[in-house]
Amino acid sequence: MRQFSSILSTATSVAALLGSLMLAPAMATAAEEAKAMTPIEEGKEIAFDRKKGNCLACHQIAKGELAGDIGPPLVGMQTRFPDKTKLRAQIWDPTKANPNSMMPPFGRHKVLSEDEIDKVVEFIYSL
Repeated sequence: MRQFSSILSTATSVAALLGSLMLAPAMATAAEEAKAMTPIEEGKEIAFDRKKGNCLACHQIAKGELAGDIGPPLVGMQTRFPDKTKLRAQIWDPTKANPNSMMPPFGRHKVLSEDEIDKVVEFIYSL
């Protein structure tokens, strides 16, 4: 009887190990998909994230829900900002171009990192 319970215990352990190994490729695939996001997609996530960019609090953006109307709609951005560096400067610190701007200085106040700002710029420039 004792030998049977030992075999059963070993079989159960092997089954659990095999089950966890079958999950490993699924987890790796999810990580690979996250890495495969383009800077524009990552920028959209940051811009729509209410704890990060939160652009929708003030701007209307295509496919954005519960958009605000304090700032202008973000459309035709390549026409409005032919020079992408000026768009980045606007996101970094809008008070440089307009001291009365209500837009928060995301870079100057370190709300977003340099990398996050670059990704948001890529997304906004694509609109």
